[in-house]
Amino acid sequence: MSSFLFAGVGRTVPTKVKLILPHFSSRCAVSNSDFVHCPLNTRVLQSTNAGFKLSNVRYKSSIAGDRTASGSNGKKVRLVAGAALVAGLVAGLSHFQRAEMKSTVAVQSETGKKDADDILEKCKCFMSEPVTDVQVLQKNKEEMRTKMEMMILQTQAEFCKALAEVDGGTFQVDRWDRKEGGGGISCVLQDSNIFEKAGVNVSVVFGNLSEEAAQQMRSRGKLLKSKDGKLPFCAMGVSSVIHPKNPHIPTIHFNYRYFEIEEADGSKLWWFGGGTDLTPTYLNKEDSVHFHKTLKDACDKHDRKLYPEFKKWCDDYFFIKHRGERRGVGGIFFDDLDSPTKEDVFDFVRSCAKAVVPCYIPIVKKHLNDSFTSEEKQWQQLRRGRYVEFNLVYDRGTKFGLATPGSRIESILMSLPLTARWEYMHEPRKGTKEAEMLQVLRNPKDWAQ
Repeated sequence: MSSFLFAGVGRTVPTKVKLILPHFSSRCAVSNSDFVHCPLNTRVLQSTNAGFKLSNVRYKSSIAGDRTASGSNGKKVRLVAGAALVAGLVAGLSHFQRAEMKSTVAVQSETGKKDADDILEKCKCFMSEPVTDVQVLQKNKEEMRTKMEMMILQTQAEFCKALAEVDGGTFQVDRWDRKEGGGGISCVLQDSNIFEKAGVNVSVVFGNLSEEAAQQMRSRGKLLKSKDGKLPFCAMGVSSVIHPKNPHIPTIHFNYRYFEIEEADGSKLWWFGGGTDLTPTYLNKEDSVHFHKTLKDACDKHDRKLYPEFKKWCDDYFFIKHRGERRGVGGIFFDDLDSPTKEDVFDFVRSCAKAVVPCYIPIVKKHLNDSFTSEEKQWQQLRRGRYVEFNLVYDRGTKFGLATPGSRIESILMSLPLTARWEYMHEPRKGTKEAEMLQVLRNPKDWAQ
């Protein structure tokens, strides 16, 4: 089999199994007008399906001899006729097997090509090429790691596209590597037309858990059994925080993640976590109802008990204890989900991620042209101060990231706004819109009823 050495790859690849993959540049500008038109290079993939298996086919034939013939000549005639017929059947069978072989190879080749095309087509729409090598994703396409990475990259791309279409600005796409294992893709729209800071991050990291991170998980009831003090792990997720300029457009946060940890005996623990929540500066009841009902619809597709449970979990999780108030009007939040099955939980998480654009973008469009005063802007800055307090003091994701060796600090702290404000002993006057907002933050409401 002839072969060649592909420049930039440095390995010999059979020419009959090469596939050319669009390869995004490590940094590219993406806007609403050129969303998927990034500079392209090429990469060679090696086929993982080198063989095939033919089905077993059984033949049964009945040959009737000439009952009127007699003697040795008759036997010879029957033998010759039988031999000729058998030879014809063998030749026909051989021809049939060759035809079936070609058919099987063609079908399997077409199936393999379709699988490869599916991965490649999806990659074309991402903000950057996957963190994991595409060969590995293709080879392990049925594994949850692959499914989750493809899903979070798709979520990132769809949300960035929706934001760019509303804002008209350009996302900076920043691809980074983690020397301990893995990497990520940070997409940031900063000081733009509508959004002061919009960040959508994907990370896929692996290695060994730090003791601090392991203790954080053990505090949630996980019995992690290490071997020689090591706990191999894999964690991946998509996370986003959007801080608009206009105080009448709320801030949104969402995060969907997947964890795997290998214990001392080789068994693997896995779980999903995530959620989506809204943080308005001023209360708009219609916006809160729309947001919550969209998330409720996503949950109800799987189990009508999920939304009430995860809504309360969200209210409890985003509680700023030292202030006695919630960060926003909530949404859904869940963690450590590991039942009923891995596929069931993944399907649920995917539905929640799909709900991000429809639950938020209509609210943004509704308030694009709302006017605001300097006093309203000042209140927005004060509420952002509360946002910073929660993220740095209580947020699990921030604490896990800061406790994980080799983490990218810029991506972890991307959730913080460009500007915030703290005033000594500030309390809004009774009867004002600011006081109304604060009352809801102290007493959560059920918006989806």
